[in-house]
Amino acid sequence: MQTSLPTSSTRTEILAGISSFLATMYIIVVNPSILSQAGLPFSGVLTATVLLSFGCSVLMGLYARNPLVVAPGMGLNAFFTFTAVKGMGIRPEVALGAVFWAGILFLILSVFNVRSAIVKIIPKPLRYAISAGIGLFITLIGFENARFIVGNPATLVSIASLKDPVILTFIFGLLITCILVTRNFPGAIIIGILLTTLAAVPIGRWWGDASAVNFGAKTLVSFQGILAAPDFSLIGKLDFVNSLQWALWPVIFAFVFTDLFDSLSTFVGVAEAANLYDEDGNPRNLNRSLTVDAVATAVAGLLGTSPGTSYVESAVGVAQGGRTGLTAIVAGALFLPFLFLSPLLSVVPAIATAPALVLVGAFMMKPVTRINWDQLDDALPAFLALVLIPFSYSITQGIIWGFLTWTVVKLALGKSHEVPIGLLIVDAFCILALFSGH
Repeated sequence: MQTSLPTSSTRTEILAGISSFLATMYIIVVNPSILSQAGLPFSGVLTATVLLSFGCSVLMGLYARNPLVVAPGMGLNAFFTFTAVKGMGIRPEVALGAVFWAGILFLILSVFNVRSAIVKIIPKPLRYAISAGIGLFITLIGFENARFIVGNPATLVSIASLKDPVILTFIFGLLITCILVTRNFPGAIIIGILLTTLAAVPIGRWWGDASAVNFGAKTLVSFQGILAAPDFSLIGKLDFVNSLQWALWPVIFAFVFTDLFDSLSTFVGVAEAANLYDEDGNPRNLNRSLTVDAVATAVAGLLGTSPGTSYVESAVGVAQGGRTGLTAIVAGALFLPFLFLSPLLSVVPAIATAPALVLVGAFMMKPVTRINWDQLDDALPAFLALVLIPFSYSITQGIIWGFLTWTVVKLALGKSHEVPIGLLIVDAFCILALFSGH
């Protein structure tokens, strides 16, 4: 049953769509850079990435009416490259076929409402924890994109040197965005991104050197031209037949499982952050959103990229006030020009969108207050889900351990009524995924 759309102005939705696009546009370059290591042409993957992000984000807005950007999933592209192709020796064309069949399986699960049923059996404390965990994960991504948090062999991670002009520029952007947001300045996040970009222009020109963080380029903001012809060479290059070999089913299952829980957790997390619920207390238009997500995965294989999924960075647009499908339509439309204008991507550096990502964590922490922390059999599984999402750098891992801990603790306390049969079935898949990933 469709619900009425929340009240929002067209101007707010457009600003939110621009914000979501700016927070997710990095995928246009990052996805090709990862998949090119699997032997796929960078330009071909870039074209596939843009087409998928445009088409499926618009579909999300028109059909599911939710403010969610859809694009090739981070983590899924790493699995495609480093596990399936490089680790298992699968040809890239066969791996693309596995992506396509995973999408078809998604659609079957969506038709029979299996995926939405999974959402409905997620205990509410875990929903709240997943939302906050995703927020922390996005914050970590923001700090990492800015190189503010870096690896350290002694302490695992540490803060980078504050003498670095890149870090100082990021701190400026973070503080100025904080001020704009707290003063409820219209378009605060977009203005913060633009001001940070302008502040980054001098780096490599008049002070500092961005070579260490910008692929050897001294400057952080560089104009590299306007036009570049799109490369359609990967469209239809997947191997339909060989990807159905029995040996490939673990790969297909891994795509299904990872994308399933990434998308479900995104829907739950964004719904919690923006109160986008239907009258039954479930994420709004869930079945339609899941169907779009399934289509994105199948289409990804046809276009020549790793599975598409709804992006947690959509929370940036939600934080800007996006509540309807217009946010997703605007964000999706902004991808399309980069079929021809891809060089302009270098104008907005990662440190300019990083402050927005960092602040999203704060926006998504509110559901934590709805967890009863005195009820330890609720609180401990929720806590594990919350912290393992950023600590393991995997939304899926956080969800798996949250589910399993909830089930074990509740059964040990004789509270089997709080562990529905559907959750036990999901637990079985969680265990299978844990062992199949090693």
